[in-house]
Amino acid sequence: MTVQATFAATVVDEWVRAGVTDAVLAPGSRSTPLALALHARADVRVHVHLDERSAGFYALGLGLATGNPAIVLTTSGTAAVELHPAVVEAHHAHVPLLACTADRPPELHDVGASQAIDQVHLFGRAVRWFVQPGVPDDASRGAWRSLAARAVAEARGAGGAPGPVHLNLAFREPLVGEPDALPPARPGGGPWHTVERAEPGALDVSDRVAGRRGVVVAGADAPTPPVVHGIAEALAWPLVADARSGCRVPARTTVGAFDALLRSPEFAAEHRPEVVLRLGAPLTSRVLNEWLAASGADQVLVHPRHAWLDPDRTAATVTASVTVARPVPSPPGWLDRWMEAERLAQATIASVLDAHTEPTEPGVARALLDLLPSEATLMVSSSMPVRDLEWYAPPREGVRVVANRGASGIDGVVSTALGLAAGTPGRRTFALLGDLAFLHDAGGLVAAGRRDVDCTFVVVDNDGGGIFSFLPQADALPAARFEQLFGMPHGADLAAIARAHGVAVSQPGTAAEVGPAVVEAVAAGGVRMVHVRTDRAANVRVHDELHEAVVASLP
Repeated sequence: MTVQATFAATVVDEWVRAGVTDAVLAPGSRSTPLALALHARADVRVHVHLDERSAGFYALGLGLATGNPAIVLTTSGTAAVELHPAVVEAHHAHVPLLACTADRPPELHDVGASQAIDQVHLFGRAVRWFVQPGVPDDASRGAWRSLAARAVAEARGAGGAPGPVHLNLAFREPLVGEPDALPPARPGGGPWHTVERAEPGALDVSDRVAGRRGVVVAGADAPTPPVVHGIAEALAWPLVADARSGCRVPARTTVGAFDALLRSPEFAAEHRPEVVLRLGAPLTSRVLNEWLAASGADQVLVHPRHAWLDPDRTAATVTASVTVARPVPSPPGWLDRWMEAERLAQATIASVLDAHTEPTEPGVARALLDLLPSEATLMVSSSMPVRDLEWYAPPREGVRVVANRGASGIDGVVSTALGLAAGTPGRRTFALLGDLAFLHDAGGLVAAGRRDVDCTFVVVDNDGGGIFSFLPQADALPAARFEQLFGMPHGADLAAIARAHGVAVSQPGTAAEVGPAVVEAVAAGGVRMVHVRTDRAANVRVHDELHEAVVASLP
């Protein structure tokens, strides 16, 4: 019997009582006591990853899927540092996460001991709570359950928004032992602490919006679709929504082609709003965000956790929720003009893309969302995939769309998608990503075939950083210098990399072959990849063609 084993068994028991179901482990010696305690519980699913960075994002995906914190456990030293990207994303995206880093005991610090680094506040301000209880001893036994329960409560947002918690846990050798009797727990099977938060009342904006020309903008963390659509319908306002909001569904007020429409100077000027309700996180469209910033409208920012998501500093009011108790519709014709423009834009986008026999990046995004089965989950990478989906995909129901847009990086996408799949068994998971995002996290495919998950990766490969071709650098620099510094052609064989990890790959060569390739992957099940090759220069031309065609279609 050892105190360390008893401590580890106690905190795991408390986490289970609090509803934690999943733990992601990266092999290491110093983390042995907690690894053994997690493995001993039949009610905890243990996922083992060789690479700590992938483990962190896999745990992030589990948190995204379930809304419940997953445990990620590493040994000490640089292994702990590898969790930092996932912790940062969890912080900014408000995803609950329990980051457990094993540590050396105090006597092994600052004396040159192996894998002994300063892990105190390793992740800085990116965590909701940091705790370092020290090497377990009998004197601290009475605090163990409280510590574990508080960690879960803090990760779920006890002090505000959900996010990561860092537990830095020092252990001494011997690291293998058997637990003694655990400290008494709360009767009834519940955790040591629970947190009850009173919901504040909603801000009534009836007087500010009555009879005015307005727009509802819905991003991730917006209120539920019925609430959002109810406001838009009652006010007769267009609803501009990204797919992550859950509100981008076919409805009388939904505008999906807003980015292309607002590229028309005439349309943008004639449809300038007087009031804007911004619900949740900002959308990716720079055109939309600049139009809103320049509109001079009275803007109300609504986020359930009071997140200050106002990069242009135009929100007159920031609040957690709103209501319109006495709705007065907008002037006649306001919504009708928006919806007629939406109809023309969607028809034009479909016509332009249908005319291309070769795969196009907007076409892949549009087709993928259209053919996904009901109740599917789609993980979309930052950079161009999330923009192509936001700008060109038509509204549809029945698909949950998520993306790592907290810090908006392209790392960890493969592992996050696999974590999402593991967290939603029975629900098909897909990931749309570019070649650089795939290469950043190709190691996440290690042992993917043995994880009993269904996940189809659709990888758009333009041999480099396609988004940079849309920036001023592409025209300002000589072609060779631009390619070296920004285009970054890698020449890697992505299909061979996937196959080396045991992942089956299909490679459609035409636009018409993309859909059947995805359908075939879905039917086969498991982890599969659809590899679509495109050209960066041609991709810029297709985007320009789409925007010009939509502008030309407007009366």
